[in-house]
Amino acid sequence: MVFIDSFKLLLMKRIISFVLLIASFGAPVQRVVSQTAPSKTDPKETTQKFAAALFYIENYYVDSTKPAKLVEHAIISTLKELDPHSAYLSKEEIQEANEPLEGSFEGIGVTFQLSKDTILVIAPVPGGPSEKVGIQAGDKIIRINGEEAFGTKVNNKFVMDRLRGRKGTTVDVSIFRKGSSGLIEYTITRDKIPLNSIDATFMLNNETGYIKLNRFSKTTMEEFRTSMGQLMESGMKSLVLDLRGNSGGFLGTAVELSDEFLADNKLIVYTEGLNSPRQEYTAGRKGSFEQGKLIILINEGSASASEIVSGAVQDWDRGLILGRRSFGKGLVQRPFNLPDGSVIRLTAAKYFTPTGRSIQRPYDDGTESYFKDIANRFKNGEFVHADSIHFPDSLKYFTPSKRVVYGGGGIMPDIFVPWDSTQFTDYYSNLVRKGIFNRFTLDFVNDNRKKLNKDYPEFSKFKQSFDVDEQMMKNFLDIAGTEGVEYNEAQYASSEVFIRYQIKALIARNLWGMNQYYEVISEIDDTLHKALEIINSEKMFSEAFLQVR
Repeated sequence: MVFIDSFKLLLMKRIISFVLLIASFGAPVQRVVSQTAPSKTDPKETTQKFAAALFYIENYYVDSTKPAKLVEHAIISTLKELDPHSAYLSKEEIQEANEPLEGSFEGIGVTFQLSKDTILVIAPVPGGPSEKVGIQAGDKIIRINGEEAFGTKVNNKFVMDRLRGRKGTTVDVSIFRKGSSGLIEYTITRDKIPLNSIDATFMLNNETGYIKLNRFSKTTMEEFRTSMGQLMESGMKSLVLDLRGNSGGFLGTAVELSDEFLADNKLIVYTEGLNSPRQEYTAGRKGSFEQGKLIILINEGSASASEIVSGAVQDWDRGLILGRRSFGKGLVQRPFNLPDGSVIRLTAAKYFTPTGRSIQRPYDDGTESYFKDIANRFKNGEFVHADSIHFPDSLKYFTPSKRVVYGGGGIMPDIFVPWDSTQFTDYYSNLVRKGIFNRFTLDFVNDNRKKLNKDYPEFSKFKQSFDVDEQMMKNFLDIAGTEGVEYNEAQYASSEVFIRYQIKALIARNLWGMNQYYEVISEIDDTLHKALEIINSEKMFSEAFLQVR
């Protein structure tokens, strides 16, 4: 009895401390819940039960345990039962997850790929510390702070751990450069490295501008306004905003970007959940492009913030959406800090477009089925046939001009553009996977840099005159064969034009930058060509708004 009583006392102390801990760090959740309905859960079935189970395991299990890991696994497993996007991030994972949205990180400023267990520099970040000391595309990093940086031990973590670091600290690297007699030694002072959210800004013709946006980060609006200013100075009257493959980012940035296109007081998006009252976000300032033809490009990789912008523009009949049905991620994650510095990103509400459409696609069949949806769309022919998508009448919504738009998850484009499966053959995919494009183009530029700079002092001349000739293609295919990419004549014939343009575009990137890469690729972009065709035809642009699907 003495043992039982003392055990009960100890257990109750553990339970009380655990419950107090939950109350302390979960205070924001309690405030939200109290706005709607009080919690009806029985603590004997929840917090007390969990604390008791953990106590028994820690004190009576046959072997030693790691209670912190057990709790972490329990949290992760619990969140998986809720929805596909609630997530747990350890203290170590938080910074890495936030970097793309913060818009910067601290390091030496290079993009790289691992080639044959060697660190191959794809490009130094313009204006970054590596470019300032003379690091070039095609350089191979052989040693870092005197340590060999090649072989099977080299992976992405190895590189990140050694090249990233606090601003102001230094790192010594030994570089192998083709044509140099020995290794070149550099001391690089780490600095804040920008992560641009806009990949490209250029004019498609005399009156139509193009912006390629890859994420919605803290720096996006500053970048966007700079891009718009550049396009306006070039005489832009119509805009193509490319959100293909843009997986989202900050809600506030999505609202600000939408505000650039919509008149004051127009509803952009609203959020609502069981414990989260409806919250509306509206346009509140004069936008930079409230008039003029607007087309937004989306595909199955466009998600979250991309869908907010696309949905608002579509629902207010402000512009046209081209491409394929977007991903369908419309859940709002709210971060909650845990005692050890880790974070729970908990789904608290859903996004709804101005007409009331839920952006989120169903996840009733579980997380595994949810993330297989894109593969199933491809398998079912949705990527190439718009008529393979069927919406019940219950998912019909109407815009102010009585156009029909559909709910049920994701944004269905106004004009469907199929995926060109003839370009993306298995042979092409193997070339990408083996890194043949980067290796070939980096070597080509390094071997011919002086001649290229002399023959093409400006990008416009390169774009107009440079051709990937037969000798280049022979050399490229020889390297591919040497690297184990088996030649497939039929698939090569199907992908040849795309392969040649990829080579030309990557050479342009290595000589100038990412903007020029997209300018070259735009010449064979079917979706972009369709957008231009519609913009250039008053009849086609007007009729697209009259379609009832």
